[in-house]
Amino acid sequence: MIVGIPKETKKDEYRVSMLPVGVEELVRGGHRVLVQRSAGAGSGLADEAYATCGAELVDTPEEVFARADMIVKVKEPQAPELKLIRSGQTVFTYFHFAADRGLTEGFLATGATAVAYETLRDDRGRLPLLIPMSEVAGRMSIQEGAKYLEKPQMGRGILLGGVPGVAPAHVTVLGAGSVGANAAKVAAGFGASVGLLDTSLERLRYLDDVTPPNIDCLYSDRHTIREQIARADLVIGSVLIPGARAPHLVEREDLKLMKPGAVIIDVAIDQGGCVATSRPTTHANPTFVVDDIVHYCVTNMPGAVGRTSTYALCNATLPYVLQLASQGVEKAAASSPAILSAVNVYRGHLVHRAVADAFGLPCETPSFTK
Repeated sequence: MIVGIPKETKKDEYRVSMLPVGVEELVRGGHRVLVQRSAGAGSGLADEAYATCGAELVDTPEEVFARADMIVKVKEPQAPELKLIRSGQTVFTYFHFAADRGLTEGFLATGATAVAYETLRDDRGRLPLLIPMSEVAGRMSIQEGAKYLEKPQMGRGILLGGVPGVAPAHVTVLGAGSVGANAAKVAAGFGASVGLLDTSLERLRYLDDVTPPNIDCLYSDRHTIREQIARADLVIGSVLIPGARAPHLVEREDLKLMKPGAVIIDVAIDQGGCVATSRPTTHANPTFVVDDIVHYCVTNMPGAVGRTSTYALCNATLPYVLQLASQGVEKAAASSPAILSAVNVYRGHLVHRAVADAFGLPCETPSFTK
Protein backbone atom coordinates (compact mmCIF):
# COMPACT_ATOMS: atom_id res chain seq x y z
CA MET A 1 0.00 0.00 0.00
CA ILE A 2 1.08 3.59 -0.60
CA VAL A 3 0.65 5.66 2.57
CA GLY A 4 0.61 9.46 2.32
CA ILE A 5 1.67 11.92 5.02
CA PRO A 6 0.72 15.48 4.04
CA LYS A 7 1.77 18.58 5.93
CA GLU A 8 -1.03 19.80 8.20
CA THR A 9 -2.72 22.95 6.91
CA LYS A 10 -5.00 23.95 9.79
CA LYS A 11 -3.95 27.29 11.23
CA ASP A 12 -1.33 27.01 14.00
CA GLU A 13 -1.18 23.23 13.70
CA TYR A 14 2.37 21.98 14.25
CA ARG A 15 1.85 18.24 14.65
CA VAL A 16 2.64 15.61 12.04
CA SER A 17 0.86 12.26 11.72
CA MET A 18 3.89 9.99 11.59
CA LEU A 19 7.35 9.76 13.13
CA PRO A 20 10.36 8.57 11.11
CA VAL A 21 10.21 5.25 12.98
CA GLY A 22 6.67 4.79 11.65
CA VAL A 23 7.97 5.22 8.11
CA GLU A 24 10.66 2.63 8.80
CA GLU A 25 8.12 0.11 10.12
CA LEU A 26 5.85 0.59 7.10
CA VAL A 27 8.73 0.25 4.65
CA ARG A 28 9.89 -2.92 6.43
CA GLY A 29 6.36 -4.24 5.92
CA GLY A 30 6.66 -3.75 2.16
CA HIS A 31 4.71 -0.48 1.91
CA ARG A 32 5.67 2.83 0.32
CA VAL A 33 5.43 6.09 2.23
CA LEU A 34 5.08 9.54 0.68
CA VAL A 35 5.94 12.43 3.03
CA GLN A 36 5.35 16.02 2.01
CA ARG A 37 8.47 18.13 2.50
CA SER A 38 8.59 20.01 5.83
CA ALA A 39 5.61 18.02 7.16
CA GLY A 40 7.53 17.35 10.38
CA ALA A 41 9.20 20.74 10.72
CA GLY A 42 6.71 22.04 13.30
CA SER A 43 7.53 19.08 15.53
CA GLY A 44 11.29 19.39 15.05
CA LEU A 45 11.51 16.45 12.63
CA ALA A 46 13.71 17.06 9.58
CA ASP A 47 12.99 15.79 6.06
CA GLU A 48 16.31 13.94 6.16
CA ALA A 49 15.11 11.82 9.09
CA TYR A 50 12.16 10.62 7.04
CA ALA A 51 14.26 10.02 3.92
CA THR A 52 16.81 8.01 5.91
CA CYS A 53 13.99 5.75 7.11
CA GLY A 54 12.80 5.10 3.56
CA ALA A 55 10.22 7.80 2.84
CA GLU A 56 9.84 9.34 -0.58
CA LEU A 57 9.75 13.11 -0.13
CA VAL A 58 7.30 14.98 -2.36
CA ASP A 59 6.77 18.68 -2.80
CA THR A 60 3.01 19.18 -2.79
CA PRO A 61 -0.13 17.90 -1.06
CA GLU A 62 -1.61 17.33 -4.51
CA GLU A 63 1.00 14.65 -5.18
CA VAL A 64 0.49 13.01 -1.79
CA PHE A 65 -3.29 12.78 -2.23
CA ALA A 66 -3.09 11.76 -5.89
CA ARG A 67 -0.74 8.81 -5.31
CA ALA A 68 -1.59 7.49 -1.84
CA ASP A 69 -4.06 4.69 -1.13
CA MET A 70 -4.34 5.81 2.49
CA ILE A 71 -3.84 9.31 3.89
CA VAL A 72 -2.77 9.58 7.53
CA LYS A 73 -3.33 13.02 9.07
CA VAL A 74 -3.74 14.71 12.43
CA LYS A 75 -6.63 17.12 11.91
CA GLU A 76 -9.78 16.90 9.84
CA PRO A 77 -9.38 17.61 6.12
CA GLN A 78 -9.55 21.32 5.42
CA ALA A 79 -11.58 22.64 2.49
CA PRO A 80 -8.71 22.56 -0.06
CA GLU A 81 -7.85 19.01 1.04
CA LEU A 82 -11.41 17.75 0.61
CA LYS A 83 -11.08 18.58 -3.08
CA LEU A 84 -8.03 16.29 -3.31
CA ILE A 85 -9.55 13.21 -1.66
CA ARG A 86 -10.42 10.46 -4.16
CA SER A 87 -13.26 7.97 -4.24
CA GLY A 88 -12.11 4.69 -2.69
CA GLN A 89 -9.29 6.34 -0.74
CA THR A 90 -8.98 5.87 3.04
CA VAL A 91 -8.30 8.80 5.35
CA PHE A 92 -7.19 8.08 8.93
CA THR A 93 -7.28 11.14 11.20
CA TYR A 94 -9.30 13.09 13.76
CA PHE A 95 -12.60 14.08 12.13
CA HIS A 96 -15.07 15.10 14.87
CA PHE A 97 -17.83 14.95 12.27
CA ALA A 98 -20.69 15.52 14.73
CA ALA A 99 -19.53 19.10 15.32
CA ASP A 100 -19.41 20.04 11.62
CA ARG A 101 -22.19 19.22 9.16
CA GLY A 102 -20.33 20.89 6.30
CA LEU A 103 -17.31 18.64 6.82
CA THR A 104 -19.54 15.58 7.10
CA GLU A 105 -21.42 16.29 3.88
CA GLY A 106 -18.24 17.36 2.12
CA PHE A 107 -16.47 14.13 2.99
CA LEU A 108 -19.47 11.98 2.05
CA ALA A 109 -19.37 13.57 -1.40
CA THR A 110 -15.79 12.36 -1.95
CA GLY A 111 -16.78 8.69 -1.95
CA ALA A 112 -13.82 7.96 0.34
CA THR A 113 -13.62 6.09 3.65
CA ALA A 114 -13.12 7.94 6.94
CA VAL A 115 -11.46 6.11 9.82
CA ALA A 116 -11.69 8.44 12.81
CA TYR A 117 -9.19 8.46 15.65
CA GLU A 118 -11.74 9.81 18.12
CA THR A 119 -14.21 6.90 17.90
CA LEU A 120 -11.74 4.00 17.91
CA ARG A 121 -12.40 1.85 21.00
CA ASP A 122 -10.11 -0.91 22.23
CA ASP A 123 -11.20 -4.21 23.80
CA ARG A 124 -11.53 -2.50 27.19
CA GLY A 125 -13.84 0.18 25.87
CA ARG A 126 -11.19 2.89 26.03
CA LEU A 127 -10.41 5.50 23.37
CA PRO A 128 -6.67 4.93 22.87
CA LEU A 129 -6.21 7.46 20.07
CA LEU A 130 -8.09 10.18 21.93
CA ILE A 131 -6.47 9.63 25.32
CA PRO A 132 -2.96 10.98 24.47
CA MET A 133 -4.32 14.26 23.12
CA SER A 134 -6.85 14.44 25.96
CA GLU A 135 -3.97 14.21 28.39
CA VAL A 136 -2.16 17.02 26.60
CA ALA A 137 -5.28 19.19 26.32
CA GLY A 138 -6.24 18.63 29.95
CA ARG A 139 -2.85 19.72 31.20
CA MET A 140 -2.70 22.62 28.76
CA SER A 141 -6.15 23.82 29.84
CA ILE A 142 -4.80 24.81 33.25
CA GLN A 143 -1.69 26.38 31.74
CA GLU A 144 -3.87 28.47 29.42
CA GLY A 145 -6.46 29.17 32.10
CA ALA A 146 -3.80 30.51 34.47
CA LYS A 147 -2.61 32.88 31.73
CA TYR A 148 -6.05 34.18 30.81
CA LEU A 149 -6.95 34.82 34.44
CA GLU A 150 -4.36 37.60 34.33
CA LYS A 151 -5.82 41.09 34.13
CA PRO A 152 -4.01 42.09 30.89
CA GLN A 153 -5.76 39.09 29.27
CA MET A 154 -9.17 40.39 30.50
CA GLY A 155 -9.26 37.89 33.38
CA ARG A 156 -10.01 38.50 37.06
CA GLY A 157 -6.38 39.13 37.99
CA ILE A 158 -6.19 35.91 40.01
CA LEU A 159 -3.08 33.83 40.71
CA LEU A 160 -4.16 30.22 40.41
CA GLY A 161 -2.41 29.00 43.54
CA GLY A 162 -2.76 32.13 45.64
CA VAL A 163 -0.05 33.06 48.17
CA PRO A 164 0.14 32.79 51.98
CA GLY A 165 -2.66 34.92 53.36
CA VAL A 166 -4.60 34.99 50.06
CA ALA A 167 -6.96 32.21 48.99
CA PRO A 168 -6.19 30.30 45.79
CA ALA A 169 -8.44 30.31 42.76
CA HIS A 170 -11.34 27.89 42.49
CA VAL A 171 -11.35 25.67 39.42
CA THR A 172 -14.44 23.77 38.27
CA VAL A 173 -13.84 20.84 35.93
CA LEU A 174 -16.88 19.51 34.08
CA GLY A 175 -16.23 15.87 33.22
CA ALA A 176 -13.75 13.49 34.87
CA GLY A 177 -12.45 11.60 31.84
CA SER A 178 -8.87 11.89 30.59
CA VAL A 179 -9.11 15.64 29.97
CA GLY A 180 -10.83 16.42 33.25
CA ALA A 181 -8.66 14.19 35.44
CA ASN A 182 -5.47 15.65 33.97
CA ALA A 183 -6.79 19.19 34.33
CA ALA A 184 -7.79 18.60 37.93
CA LYS A 185 -4.43 17.10 38.86
CA VAL A 186 -2.48 19.98 37.34
CA ALA A 187 -4.75 22.60 38.92
CA ALA A 188 -4.35 20.88 42.29
CA GLY A 189 -0.60 20.88 41.78
CA PHE A 190 -0.74 24.64 41.35
CA GLY A 191 -2.48 24.79 44.72
CA ALA A 192 -5.94 25.72 43.43
CA SER A 193 -9.18 24.56 45.01
CA VAL A 194 -10.77 22.14 42.54
CA GLY A 195 -14.30 20.82 42.02
CA LEU A 196 -14.26 17.81 39.67
CA LEU A 197 -17.72 16.84 38.39
CA ASP A 198 -18.93 13.69 36.66
CA THR A 199 -22.04 11.50 36.45
CA SER A 200 -20.13 8.23 37.02
CA LEU A 201 -19.96 7.46 40.72
CA GLU A 202 -17.50 4.66 40.00
CA ARG A 203 -15.16 7.13 38.30
CA LEU A 204 -15.57 9.65 41.12
CA ARG A 205 -14.81 7.01 43.77
CA TYR A 206 -11.65 5.99 41.94
CA LEU A 207 -10.43 9.58 41.51
CA ASP A 208 -11.29 10.43 45.10
CA ASP A 209 -8.86 7.67 46.17
CA VAL A 210 -5.95 8.75 43.96
CA THR A 211 -6.14 12.55 43.75
CA PRO A 212 -4.91 15.21 46.22
CA PRO A 213 -7.17 16.46 49.02
CA ASN A 214 -7.71 19.86 47.37
CA ILE A 215 -9.84 18.10 44.69
CA ASP A 216 -13.50 17.57 45.60
CA CYS A 217 -15.07 14.83 43.48
CA LEU A 218 -18.72 15.81 43.00
CA TYR A 219 -21.71 14.24 41.29
CA SER A 220 -22.67 16.32 38.27
CA ASP A 221 -26.24 17.57 38.14
CA ARG A 222 -27.80 20.86 37.17
CA HIS A 223 -27.75 22.30 40.70
CA THR A 224 -24.16 21.29 41.44
CA ILE A 225 -22.97 22.71 38.12
CA ARG A 226 -24.61 26.06 38.87
CA GLU A 227 -23.21 26.15 42.40
CA GLN A 228 -19.73 25.34 41.16
CA ILE A 229 -19.57 27.83 38.30
CA ALA A 230 -20.78 30.57 40.66
CA ARG A 231 -17.69 29.87 42.80
CA ALA A 232 -15.32 29.35 39.91
CA ASP A 233 -12.54 31.59 38.71
CA LEU A 234 -11.75 29.04 36.00
CA VAL A 235 -14.10 26.50 34.38
CA ILE A 236 -12.77 23.61 32.29
CA GLY A 237 -15.29 22.00 29.92
CA SER A 238 -14.18 18.42 29.33
CA VAL A 239 -17.35 16.51 28.46
CA LEU A 240 -17.19 13.76 25.84
CA ILE A 241 -19.78 11.52 24.22
CA PRO A 242 -17.66 9.58 21.69
CA GLY A 243 -18.53 10.55 18.14
CA ALA A 244 -21.50 12.69 19.18
CA ARG A 245 -21.96 16.39 19.76
CA ALA A 246 -21.17 17.49 23.32
CA PRO A 247 -24.19 18.42 25.48
CA HIS A 248 -24.51 21.98 26.79
CA LEU A 249 -23.90 21.88 30.53
CA VAL A 250 -23.60 25.66 30.84
CA GLU A 251 -26.33 27.77 29.23
CA ARG A 252 -26.16 31.45 28.30
CA GLU A 253 -28.17 32.54 31.35
CA ASP A 254 -25.77 30.63 33.64
CA LEU A 255 -22.99 33.08 32.80
CA LYS A 256 -24.80 35.65 34.95
CA LEU A 257 -23.98 33.49 37.98
CA MET A 258 -20.26 33.70 37.30
CA LYS A 259 -17.74 36.26 38.51
CA PRO A 260 -16.83 38.96 35.97
CA GLY A 261 -13.47 38.09 34.46
CA ALA A 262 -13.80 34.37 35.13
CA VAL A 263 -12.40 32.14 32.38
CA ILE A 264 -13.94 29.19 30.53
CA ILE A 265 -11.64 26.79 28.69
CA ASP A 266 -13.99 24.67 26.56
CA VAL A 267 -11.87 21.67 25.60
CA ALA A 268 -15.03 20.00 24.26
CA ILE A 269 -15.17 22.54 21.43
CA ASP A 270 -13.91 19.87 18.97
CA GLN A 271 -17.27 18.18 19.52
CA GLY A 272 -19.27 21.41 19.47
CA GLY A 273 -18.52 22.61 23.00
CA CYS A 274 -20.26 22.02 26.33
CA VAL A 275 -20.94 25.72 26.92
CA ALA A 276 -23.79 27.29 24.95
CA THR A 277 -21.82 30.47 24.23
CA SER A 278 -18.71 28.68 22.95
CA ARG A 279 -17.56 28.99 19.35
CA PRO A 280 -14.34 27.72 17.76
CA THR A 281 -11.26 29.91 18.02
CA THR A 282 -7.61 29.64 16.97
CA HIS A 283 -4.25 29.96 18.66
CA ALA A 284 -3.80 33.29 16.89
CA ASN A 285 -7.10 34.63 18.30
CA PRO A 286 -7.90 32.26 21.16
CA THR A 287 -10.40 34.17 23.28
CA PHE A 288 -13.57 36.24 23.21
CA VAL A 289 -15.78 37.70 25.94
CA VAL A 290 -19.49 37.07 26.49
CA ASP A 291 -21.26 38.68 29.47
CA ASP A 292 -17.89 39.55 31.06
CA ILE A 293 -16.73 35.90 30.89
CA VAL A 294 -13.55 35.09 28.96
CA HIS A 295 -14.02 32.12 26.61
CA TYR A 296 -11.04 30.12 25.29
CA CYS A 297 -12.23 27.66 22.61
CA VAL A 298 -9.21 26.66 20.52
CA THR A 299 -10.08 23.55 18.51
CA ASN A 300 -6.55 22.15 18.27
CA MET A 301 -4.99 22.91 21.64
CA PRO A 302 -2.34 20.15 21.47
CA GLY A 303 -1.13 21.56 18.15
CA ALA A 304 0.66 24.35 20.02
CA VAL A 305 2.99 21.83 21.69
CA GLY A 306 3.65 19.97 18.49
CA ARG A 307 6.71 18.00 19.52
CA THR A 308 5.17 16.55 22.68
CA SER A 309 1.83 15.95 20.97
CA THR A 310 3.27 14.33 17.86
CA TYR A 311 5.23 11.76 19.83
CA ALA A 312 2.27 11.06 22.13
CA LEU A 313 -0.14 10.67 19.21
CA CYS A 314 2.07 8.62 16.90
CA ASN A 315 2.97 6.18 19.67
CA ALA A 316 -0.75 5.38 19.85
CA THR A 317 -1.71 5.45 16.16
CA LEU A 318 1.16 3.45 14.61
CA PRO A 319 -0.15 -0.08 15.40
CA TYR A 320 -3.46 0.77 13.71
CA VAL A 321 -1.72 2.40 10.72
CA LEU A 322 0.31 -0.79 10.25
CA GLN A 323 -2.82 -2.95 10.44
CA LEU A 324 -4.75 -0.79 7.98
CA ALA A 325 -1.82 -0.72 5.57
CA SER A 326 -1.30 -4.48 5.74
CA GLN A 327 -4.93 -5.60 5.54
CA GLY A 328 -6.85 -2.72 3.97
CA VAL A 329 -9.79 -1.13 5.72
CA GLU A 330 -12.31 -3.92 4.94
CA LYS A 331 -10.22 -6.83 6.27
CA ALA A 332 -8.87 -4.77 9.16
CA ALA A 333 -12.36 -3.71 10.25
CA ALA A 334 -13.70 -7.25 9.86
CA SER A 335 -10.94 -8.67 12.05
CA SER A 336 -10.60 -5.81 14.55
CA PRO A 337 -13.57 -4.43 16.52
CA ALA A 338 -11.37 -1.45 17.36
CA ILE A 339 -10.90 -0.44 13.73
CA LEU A 340 -14.54 -1.21 12.95
CA SER A 341 -15.56 1.27 15.67
CA ALA A 342 -13.43 3.94 13.98
CA VAL A 343 -15.03 3.66 10.53
CA ASN A 344 -17.38 6.66 10.33
CA VAL A 345 -17.82 6.82 6.56
CA TYR A 346 -17.38 3.89 4.17
CA ARG A 347 -17.03 4.66 0.47
CA GLY A 348 -19.22 7.75 0.74
CA HIS A 349 -21.86 6.25 3.05
CA LEU A 350 -22.32 7.31 6.67
CA VAL A 351 -21.96 4.25 8.94
CA HIS A 352 -21.56 5.77 12.44
CA ARG A 353 -24.82 6.12 14.37
CA ALA A 354 -23.83 9.04 16.63
CA VAL A 355 -22.76 11.18 13.65
CA ALA A 356 -25.91 10.29 11.72
CA ASP A 357 -28.10 11.18 14.70
CA ALA A 358 -26.34 14.54 15.10
CA PHE A 359 -27.64 15.67 11.71
CA GLY A 360 -30.66 13.46 11.13
CA LEU A 361 -28.89 11.66 8.29
CA PRO A 362 -29.37 8.02 7.33
CA CYS A 363 -26.91 5.52 8.83
CA GLU A 364 -26.03 2.46 6.80
CA THR A 365 -24.40 -0.86 7.66
CA PRO A 366 -21.04 -1.21 5.88
CA SER A 367 -21.03 -4.01 3.33
CA PHE A 368 -18.04 -5.79 4.86
CA THR A 369 -20.01 -6.51 8.05
CA LYS A 370 -23.03 -8.03 6.31
